[in-house]
Amino acid sequence: MHAKTPKDSHTIYTDMVLPSETNPIGNMFGGELLARMDRAASIAARRHSRRIVVTASVNHVAFNKMIPLGSVVTVEAKVSRAFSSSMEVYMDVYIEDRESGERSLSNEAIYTFVAVDEMGNPVRVPELIPETEIEKQRFDAALRRKQLSLVLAGKMKPGDATELKALFQ
Repeated sequence: MHAKTPKDSHTIYTDMVLPSETNPIGNMFGGELLARMDRAASIAARRHSRRIVVTASVNHVAFNKMIPLGSVVTVEAKVSRAFSSSMEVYMDVYIEDRESGERSLSNEAIYTFVAVDEMGNPVRVPELIPETEIEKQRFDAALRRKQLSLVLAGKMKPGDATELKALFQ
């Protein structure tokens, strides 16, 4: 199993916001965006692992800007870190200005997927080697997020969370 880079998993999902996908004031339902992000992230995780993947958690979602009816929405997803069988996928969501075509960042999200075999058992995934500065930052932060999640779930003792200790010392 050879290591991969985030660009190996890069997935771009573009679609338009339709009337049935909006709330009474004409903005995209959050659930519609979550579903699009889940699809893009699952493709990115599958590209990295080349296995069946299942959504393990939605770690973070920031709805920073409303997305109006008729907007062109693009979700860009990349694996930000791979652990033994799980992968963190970081997503940037852009909306496109109707007239200028300029894209602006509207939302961000982080999901975790687990690679499984045909019986649903977790399987190992390739190592991830970040290349760009932002990929390196996201890679490093992923371990802190994982340790925090494990501590909050009671699956790791706070004293064993090496990455979290560094934040508070």
